[in-house]
Order: sequence, then C-alpha cells, then structure tokens
Amino acid sequence: MSKVISADEAAKLVKDESTVGISLMGLAGWPEEIARAIERRFLETGRPCNLTVVSSSGAGDSKERGVTRLGYEGLVKRWIAGHMGQAPKMRKLVEDNLIEAYNLPQGVIVQLWREIAAKRPGLITRVGLGTFIDPRIEGGKMNPRTQKDIIKVIEIEGEEYLFYKTFPVDVALIRGTVADENGNLTMDKEGMFLETLPLAQAAKNCGGIVIAQAEYIAQPNTIHPKRVKVPGILVDYVVQCTNPDNHFQTEAVYYNPSFSGDVKVPLSAIAPLKLTERKIIARRAAMELAPDVIVNLGIGISSDVSAVAAEERAADLMHLTTESGTIGGVPASPPDFGHAYNAEAIIEHQVQFDFYDGGGIDLTFLGMAQADKEGNINVTKFSNRVIGSGGFINISQNAKKVVFCGSFTAGGLEVAVENGKLIINKEGKIQKLVEHVDQITYSGKYARQVKQPAVYVTERAVFSLEPEGLTLIEIAPGIDLERDVLARMGFKPIISPNLKTMPEGIFKPQWGELRDYINNKNHI
Repeated sequence: MSKVISADEAAKLVKDESTVGISLMGLAGWPEEIARAIERRFLETGRPCNLTVVSSSGAGDSKERGVTRLGYEGLVKRWIAGHMGQAPKMRKLVEDNLIEAYNLPQGVIVQLWREIAAKRPGLITRVGLGTFIDPRIEGGKMNPRTQKDIIKVIEIEGEEYLFYKTFPVDVALIRGTVADENGNLTMDKEGMFLETLPLAQAAKNCGGIVIAQAEYIAQPNTIHPKRVKVPGILVDYVVQCTNPDNHFQTEAVYYNPSFSGDVKVPLSAIAPLKLTERKIIARRAAMELAPDVIVNLGIGISSDVSAVAAEERAADLMHLTTESGTIGGVPASPPDFGHAYNAEAIIEHQVQFDFYDGGGIDLTFLGMAQADKEGNINVTKFSNRVIGSGGFINISQNAKKVVFCGSFTAGGLEVAVENGKLIINKEGKIQKLVEHVDQITYSGKYARQVKQPAVYVTERAVFSLEPEGLTLIEIAPGIDLERDVLARMGFKPIISPNLKTMPEGIFKPQWGELRDYINNKNHI
C-alpha cells in the first residue's frame, strides 16, 4: 500500500502535545510544504496545539521559511533548539516569554537522536562545561518562563561531565529527493545528509511517526539500495512537494549541483570578497593556517576564511570542513552556509560531531560577537535578543586551537584602506570587547584549564588568551593604540611587551602572500 499522502493529510497526523523533531540547517532538510500545512491547519482550527519542537541547527532563512512557520502562541509551548536566530517569529515568542526555550549545543541534539533511538538514558559529554549550558550557570534556559533543569552535572572516575537526558519523540519531519511508494528515501540533491536517519530511528523506536517530504515519487523497489539514506521501514508517510519554493536546497538557491557533489566548479567561479573589514579579518585569521591541518569554519566572518583561501589559491593546502558533514572543497558562506563547493566527502551530521568532539579538529575559525577580559566569548544572547549557540560550543571546546573572528565594534562601523594602512571612517556604536559578556558561550577559564590556544582577530587588533587573561599582541598599521583600541574597550587588556604591527599586505587590494606563508609553517 502506498505511503504517499497530501501535506494537509500529514498535518492532521500531528497531535496536540506532541514532541516534534526536525532535521534541518538553514533550509537544507526542511520540509516547508508540510510545515505550511501545519501552519494553515492551526490558523483555521487551533490544532495542533502545545507542541514541543526540537531542532538542531539554523532553523530557516531568517524570513518566512523554516521553523518560523510554527511561531504561533498556542501552537508551540516549548522549543529546544541548537540555534534560534533564523526563525524570527519563534524567536519573538522566546523573547516575549510566551514559550519555554532551551538552547542546547547543536552536536548534543544530533547525538541525542541516536541515544533516543537506542533507548539509552541520555548523552554524557564534556560539551557545555563552564558555559551558559552548565546547570550551575544557566542550564541552557533562554528566558524566565523556562524553569525546569534538563541537564545534570555528573562525575565519572573523578572527571566532570554533563548528562543530557533523552525524551520521547512523537513525530519526525524529514526531507529527501526521491521516495518510493514504500517510503525509501534518497537525498541525491541535498547538499548535506544531516541527522535525518537517527531522527527517523528515534521517532520509530518511540512509537511515533515519521513523515518525509520528497520532490519525486518512484515505484517500489526501483531505487538502488545504496542511494537510500532512510529506509522505508522507518518512514510512515510521504508527502510529494508540489512547489519548488518549498524545497530549496539552501536559503538562497533551489539547487546548486556543486553542493550536492554532482558538478565540480572552477574555483574562479567563487566570487572574491570585497576589501572590507570582513576581508581584512578573514585574511589575518587565515594566517593561522598550516599545511595539512583539519579545519572547521563557523558562520559569519569566520566562514569567509574559505573564500580568502580560494582567492589566494591556498585551499588545497588544508582540509576544510563544516559541522554539517562536508569534508574538503571550499565551504560556502551564508546564505549557503553548511554546504561546500567541490566537497571530497559528505558524511552525516552526528558523525561529524563525533569526530569534532573527540578533538579531530586541528584549528577552527568561529564568530565573536562579544569578548571580555577573561577571554570569554558570547555569540548566543544579547540583553533579551536570543540567537543560540549552534555548533559553536562543541567546536570551540574541542578544537586543538581556536581563532575567533569579529569586527572590533558593531553598529555602523565603516573602514577604508590606503597604502597598506587601516582608516576608521566611522566608529561602530556598539562596544564588543566588554568587561563581562552577557552570556558565556566560550569559557576562557575552561580553555586555560585544558591549555587550549585561542586567538581573537579583529580588523584593527589581534589578541591571544594567556594565563593572565586577554592579551593584545598586534595592532593594524595606521591605528592609534589609545584612540582606536584601548578607548573602544570596556576593560584594559594586558599589552604584550612584543606588540607587533599586523602585516601591511592584508590591507592592500591584492595580497597574494597566503600560500607561501602557509607553506613556510610547520605547525598551527
């Protein structure tokens, strides 16, 4: 019997009080057609209601598509998410204290699906210790309405760990490319496999249902078994997408064959970055690279490191990866984040985090919204504005070395370069180097305990994390130390006695020195 149903029929299968698990990153993996039907049913009937929604990654396109489709008071009562910033209506429910909200590390959520599928009691990991995830600090709670502790500190053989308890899953919403009438699902045109399989296994073993959105329907037993990423025994219902707008590969494009590995594009097809503060930061950050290192690139300015490496013909000197599961190639910047041009391999989301959590990354480049004198970083919450950590905590705590990338100030910063020197035309209104960060996403104290090297790169200054605290080690040519750096900080940093000038080359329209610079290094 065919498992194919309409989106409206699928929406009626989601019951009140259900826990709904979703596999997505941006719009990758997101079943927009099914979500629209759930939204439509709720607006017409008030059902389903009081859902608990669990999503691991960037939850949409920051506009109308994605988890924001479910952002109605009454439809959702609780949101457990790895990242919240890309679902504006859901985020507003959190900020207005209308629903409960927990931010858990992205890698924890994708690994929890596997623990749930195996009916284990929970996930034991060091990820989150010393950050706002730690129940001794905030426990991942993102607003006052959220009161219950869902994370515990435990001790095993004298070592501290966090214990994330498993929970039942009633509905899994997943997406693929082709589904046969038996529910066997391929992901041929997807640029990432995500945590689709363990999520489906979790729902099935909890007695829940799995609903898959697919572009195409095939006859039973016509798909090569190696193409099947979710077997039909796990899939209860299939919805065929009727509108390409509801099945975008990324936030920006319906389909780019390079992201799915079907076309290898020339690197010249990747547009060079304009010479702004972002490119200056990415260039200086890229100087931390070394030959043959395994690298993770985060979102924001840090993702621009790959574009700089491609422009400098240096991308082949290291192994660039993303948390979504891409390995090799050139990782894409937003709005295509998580995908990669010309990837060598694409593995599952939770498997990538197994490797990351075990220290497999030599070097990571991550964002920096706030930093303080202890070396703490905040990228998750600013006053009442919630963003969420994504994979930041898994990655930053476990990489052998971390490089944070961000502008020195925000809110209107305008810079220019002239003859290899930096000029501040307009200062940003928002101070980013503050006495104390609003929320601890990265713990400088924990980093010092585990002796993890950390570098903080801005367009005008570079800092390193030393035992005594955040230390200024470089300033840009053309910059006045007192006026442009110290006066724009909320604390006085330690100033290295060997304070250097950032290389003039990175402030020029054409650089061309990165490849040789990397080749002359033997370590990070």
